[in-house]
This record gives sequence, structure tokens and C-alpha cells, in this order.
Amino acid sequence: MKITSGIPFLAWVVFVTPIHEGLGIEPCSSWPIYRGGAEAIQYSSLDQVNRDNVGDLEVAWIYRSGDAGERTMIQCNSIMHHGLLYLTTPQLSVVAVDAATGEEVWRVHPNEKNKIGGVNRGVTFWEMDGDARIFFTAGHHLFAVDAFTGKRIPGFGSDSKIDLREHLGRPPEQLSLSVTSPGIIFEDLIIMGSATGEGYQASPGDVRAYDVRSGELVWSFQPIPEEGELGAETWQKLEGETYGGTNVWGGFSLDQERGWVFLATGSPTYDFYGANRLGENLFGNCIVAVDARTGAYIWHYQIVQHDLWDYDLPCAPGLVTIEIDGVLRDVVVQPTKMGYLILLDRETGRPLYPMKEVPVPASTVPGEVAWPTQRIPTTGFFTRQSLGPEDLRSFSTGTGEDALEAYRQYRYEGRFTPPSIEGSLAMPSTWGGALWGGASIDPTSGTLFVNANEFASINQVKRVGVSDQVGFIDDSNPAQGELLSAGRSLYAMNCAVCHGADLNGIPPAFPGLRGLRDSKTDTEIKALITDGKGAMPGYPQFSDQQLAALVQFINAGVGLDAGQGAEDSSELKFVSTGYHKFFDEKGYPFSKPPWGSLNAIDLATGKLKWKVPLGEVKELSDMGIPLTGNRNFGGCISTAGGLVFIASTTDEKIRAFDSKTGEELWVATLPAAGYAVPTTYSIEGKQYLVIACGGGGRGGTPSGDAYVAFSLP
Repeated sequence: MKITSGIPFLAWVVFVTPIHEGLGIEPCSSWPIYRGGAEAIQYSSLDQVNRDNVGDLEVAWIYRSGDAGERTMIQCNSIMHHGLLYLTTPQLSVVAVDAATGEEVWRVHPNEKNKIGGVNRGVTFWEMDGDARIFFTAGHHLFAVDAFTGKRIPGFGSDSKIDLREHLGRPPEQLSLSVTSPGIIFEDLIIMGSATGEGYQASPGDVRAYDVRSGELVWSFQPIPEEGELGAETWQKLEGETYGGTNVWGGFSLDQERGWVFLATGSPTYDFYGANRLGENLFGNCIVAVDARTGAYIWHYQIVQHDLWDYDLPCAPGLVTIEIDGVLRDVVVQPTKMGYLILLDRETGRPLYPMKEVPVPASTVPGEVAWPTQRIPTTGFFTRQSLGPEDLRSFSTGTGEDALEAYRQYRYEGRFTPPSIEGSLAMPSTWGGALWGGASIDPTSGTLFVNANEFASINQVKRVGVSDQVGFIDDSNPAQGELLSAGRSLYAMNCAVCHGADLNGIPPAFPGLRGLRDSKTDTEIKALITDGKGAMPGYPQFSDQQLAALVQFINAGVGLDAGQGAEDSSELKFVSTGYHKFFDEKGYPFSKPPWGSLNAIDLATGKLKWKVPLGEVKELSDMGIPLTGNRNFGGCISTAGGLVFIASTTDEKIRAFDSKTGEELWVATLPAAGYAVPTTYSIEGKQYLVIACGGGGRGGTPSGDAYVAFSLP
């Protein structure tokens, strides 16, 4: 862990901005921050729309951005200030619309010459003394524009933007990162995380705070400790290796009274093989409390030790005060991909749900040493935690495949079975449990609402050779065999986890690359690699010869099993064969339903109050199979009207549930799937509910470009 500061403490101007007034359970007509407020609990005290009248909701307005493309998406949780709703589009334009009518007020794009889309979940608002700014990200840049006009802010960084690849201890041109979730404001600072990639050469996941006026770096929290720092003893680092990840990609939560910001970190890279990082790997997979003014470490709690499953923490924890055993407690609530909650005391970071340190299976992959135990709570579960034969589905989807026969092909020795060469099952999967949509908490009842994916993944690794030609940058003209060898290594270390060892991808989320040369020129493929597209980050650090090598390998279409053998390579590593799911040929899980669910949990006890399937698969319903639920991407919100609103499902609908019983009270069909967190606010006494309808992405449904607002007649 390393903390650096660029401005002396006494030089800071300290103030409290109007943005933070009225959060928590106080009456609030706006939705001022990503996920509703600094506490990240996705709750609104509005109650005009309630259990009795929610069935009367109708479309109030629809805004269409007009820039949807192939596999684009909108994951934005829009925010509202001064009657303007701020949102992002599939091609990463930022738009301000009239919150009552949906009419566009202004629109700005970070780069008019390069509209390639990407993942963006929202923007950040700051205001002081008549100066109001919107901060947003595209690729590796943070931009600042005037909140009322959309005009760029002179004096912020360089040309109204800052390069987030800087100040990371490596040459910026050698790094690839993006920012998918917005930062958070504390006083005159904007605190930023990043998405760093999953490969061996991923960027480090430092959290940085910048001055909102100048863009100057103020402090940095480095979650991969260096020698002599706290946590360094939990890494067995190898000389010459670079270490990345351990990043905060899901946003932040903030306790303003304490002046603490809470980080939920991801896994260190490489994600599925950690022979070069043996040990517990602090501060990977941790909740960390740091001083929001200085970045100084306060406390941490590690949830997964030496992560081999891509079980990074997917969202910022929620901050709420609840009564436990008759005592009011300030708590930190972290939903996990593993399908359970971690509840911590906010002051100390100590668990409030009893935790067990349980033995877990050992790795069979050469060089790997899985951590022998993992911490598991005794309560707070919202998905199944096992995948035995009794957990397999008993019905057929028409493919003729046998679930038990498929199950027996893989290694499974309980939860936290490490990846293996033959393939291991993980339940829930890396796309399971809670995802970036987070959870909603009703602070008046102490109830948490969370949607979940409940299916298994196949974690398989293969041995590959890493050519000593990977880093060549000279001006010579290497032979074609050398190009192919270097391209194979580059692909294995950077691309295989998403596009597969065989180049077949995992449609529709990750497209296959075989035959790409039939639709794109080499120049177009190089531009795609350099700039990125959709959820794929760009790799501007690749040299011209590295790009040529990678294109040569992709165009050869042979996959990692062909070409140079591992025994001929200068170095050996293991890489994932891709994000494979334990699905049948139609794309349906072999595990029992529900495959998608909405859950209500009593935070004081960790016990489920109710659980309902989320989403309908019409093909299966038409076959007479009871409601299974399905994959869902996005999150829910709850309101004082006794409602839980959620879209998120692949059936392209938005629903309202009774927060006490889980009964579905309202459903509406959307123009595209709403893989986002809804927003609710009030304008001139009328409550609105807004959802981004972008489709695409991992849901695999058609892409869209709409924001739909609902209100009562």
C-alpha cells in the first residue's frame, strides 16, 4: 500500500457542497449521485408512487440518443440536479435533458472523430458558488464540462481532461485502462477508480483523488503494496514481473461525517492463475476504508484470499444504520459474486455476521498454491452455495443433453474449487451472485434487496508458451514464424480470457474472432485493438510490430492449441480458456432454477424474507416449464412507497414488486432491455421513474438507445 499526496493538507479549501444535503432517509426529490446517494443504498424517500397506485404508471416521455450500434449498451444510472437529468449514450456522449419532458438541453461527446462506444454507468456532479460541473469518463480520460451548457472547462487538466494512465508508476503509453463507473465527490475532490483488464500485463488499480477545479492529483492509494508496506508480506512477488488489477471498478461509497471513503477492490491479475503472486494478496478482494481527504489507510477486511475465480467485489458497499440486538449500529454492507453478504462494523471493519474460516480444495495446476482456507459467513446467503447432482435441473430444454453427464466431465469439490486443466465448476459463477448493479437498502426497515444470477461457470486453464519475442519493438523485419509466435503470446496473455483459447468467443457477450479478416482489413483490426470497442478496452500500448503479430495470429485462426508448442517457448504460463458457462447448447443452465432471482434480506439477522424468480424465458414457459428466472444485469431501487423497481432482465421488461411480500405489482415492456439501475425523482410534485434501455452487452439482446420515464397519469 502506498499513499502519495500532491498538495499540503493546510492548502486545501474545505467546504461542504450542496450536493450532499438531504441524503439518507431525509425527504429528497432528486437523485443526485450514482446509485442515489453517497451511501450507495439505491433508496428514495419518495412515496407518491406506492403499492396502491403503481399499476397506473404510464410512459411520461422517451428520449432516444440515436447512436446505438452493434453490441452497444447503456448501463447508466442517470442523476438529476436543478431540473436536468444527466445521462450517457451508447457512444459515450453525455446529455442533459429536461427531467420533466425528456427534451435535450445539451449534448457533448469526448471525441467526435472516434465514436466506438463502451461501458459507462453514469456521471458525477459538483457545485460551488455558482460553478457547477459534470465529470465523466471515456476510455482513459476524465473530462469536465459546465453542468448547464455542456461546454468544456478551461483550466481543468489539459484541454479540459486528464489522462488517468498517468501517475501509475509506469509509462502511460504502456498501460491500458478505462473507467466504467463514476467517481465520487468529497469536498473539492473527485475520487476515481478504474477498470484495468484481466491479463498478465494489466494496469495497477490505484485509487486517485483529483482537485475538481484544476485536475491536479491530490492523493493516491496504491492497493498492491511494495516492500516494507502494510500487506507486502502477503505477496510472493517474482523479479521482473509486473502486477496489476486489485482495482476499484464499481464506484465508491462515502461517510461524510467521518470523512471516509470505502473501496471495494477487485482481484489481482492474472485472474485465474496466481503462481506469480502466491499468498493472500492484500489488498485484493477487500473492503478498505480510507481517509477521503488524504487517502490514508484506516482499516480493511479481505473477503477472498488469493482469488483464482474472478470473484472481485462488483460494487461499492452500502452504508446504513440499523438496529441489531436492540443497538443502533453504523454498518458497511457488501454484496458479493459468491451470493452472500458481508456485514461489517463501520468504525472498526470487524464482521457483524459470524465468519467461519473453512478449508477449501487445493489446486492441481502446476505452480499454483491455492490459499488453504476461505472466510464464509454463517448467514446472509441469497444464492445456492453448492452444485451437487441434486442441484441439477430435471427438465429438458429440447437439446437432448443430460445434465448429470455434463456435470461429470468437470472437477467439483465444493465452493472455491480452483480452476483446473480439465475444467472446474464454480457455483455461482463469475457472473453470478450480485454484480455491478449493487443492492438497495430500505433504511426504515433494515431490509436489503438484491437481484442475483444463479448458475455455474467452468473455470479451465491451459498451459501456453510466452515467446521472448512478445516485447520486440525494433525496426527489423522478423520472419512470419516469429510474428505468429509473438502474436500467440500476446493473445494468450491479453485476449484469450474473453475471446477464448480457440478464438470462438462466447457469443453474444464476447464475439468470436475466426473469420474476422473476411469482414475487416488488417488496418481496421489494428484500430479495433488499439481503440477498443464496447466493453473491450483499448490497447494503445502495443507497438506496430506487436499489432502486426497479433493480427497475424488472429487471421491465422488456429487458436492456442496450434503453432508453437509450449516446450519451445522461453517461458511457461497458464491462461484461462475463456468465460465459459455450465450451459446447454441453447444457452440454458444445467443447474436448477431459479437462474435469476430478486431477494429480500433482513440485515439484522441475514435471513431471507422472500425470494422470487426474476425474468421469464418465453421459450421455456411455452413448453410448460414453470418460471425459471434468467440472467439479469443492472440493479434495483426501493422507495418509501413500499416498492422495489427493477428492469435488468433479458425479457426486456421493467417490474415493480411489493417490498414486504415480493409480489409483482406492475410490469411494462421496454424498447430494449434495461441493463441499468433505475432512477427516481420528483419535479413540480410529480414522481418519475427512469430506466436506460440499452440492451446489448452480456445480456445478448438487441441494442437500444432509449431512456424511458414513467409517471402516474
